[in-house]
Amino acid sequence: MDAELEQFIKSYSNASICVQGVYHYAIEPGSSGRQKTAPFRGFIFPISGRAQYAFDGTLYTTDSRKIIHGVPDMMLDKLVLGNRRWEYISVFYDITGKKPEGEFLPDTHFELTVGHSPRLNGLLWRLRRAFSEPGALSSFQSEVLFRCILEEMFISAASQTSDSSHMLFKSVRSYIHDYYMEGLTVGGLAEQNGVTANRLFYVFRSYAGMGPGDYLLRYRLNRAKEILITSDALISDVARGVGYDDPLYFSRLFKKQFGITPSGFREKFRNNPCPS
Repeated sequence: MDAELEQFIKSYSNASICVQGVYHYAIEPGSSGRQKTAPFRGFIFPISGRAQYAFDGTLYTTDSRKIIHGVPDMMLDKLVLGNRRWEYISVFYDITGKKPEGEFLPDTHFELTVGHSPRLNGLLWRLRRAFSEPGALSSFQSEVLFRCILEEMFISAASQTSDSSHMLFKSVRSYIHDYYMEGLTVGGLAEQNGVTANRLFYVFRSYAGMGPGDYLLRYRLNRAKEILITSDALISDVARGVGYDDPLYFSRLFKKQFGITPSGFREKFRNNPCPS
């Protein structure tokens, strides 16, 4: 992980944060403007389109893959690029309480590349709804949701800081294909590759559309289908052959995935070269 990103994460994890505003904007193509930034720190979370921002002359060109952080009392120039509306959500926040001694907090503008994260977008819309509601519960929900947004943002950014994400996916996928019959766990796979379970989950979700645990489960059960059709092995042996010591647990997983028991599958599809 990038050292600066690591420092950002450490800073936010130790800070007391209060959400001060959540706003949704949709600006027409070609629009431009110049203004002073808000009196609070804030993030610009793009939804769609492209735009150019300049904080006291420092230029950022952003789209739905990039998040911009701004700070108070700076001159901000902005221009909507392309022929699509620039849509985004701004979240302003303040650091409350005493700043932890020796801790760095981001007092400048910066950009984070996070890629495409449907979960992040969903959390942003939930935060906007919660912040618009009155009452202590809504205020509490806003703080919790903003923490969740920061977590997803940092996980996504960490996965983008290196070109190794795809190599990580291919390496773990290949290991699963070779050793699926052993007692693999998501935590073990992550530790083996020097990453957190959260990062491994994000990488697999990005490239396989599911987490590593679900990928391992589906691969094992698909291999079990092949064994059931091509051999006379006992169900207990099939289960052990794909990594499950408990044949009853294996049978429950198999039925949940395919809607039929292993023995029922073998009976129905044994002579079918192309089982569904």
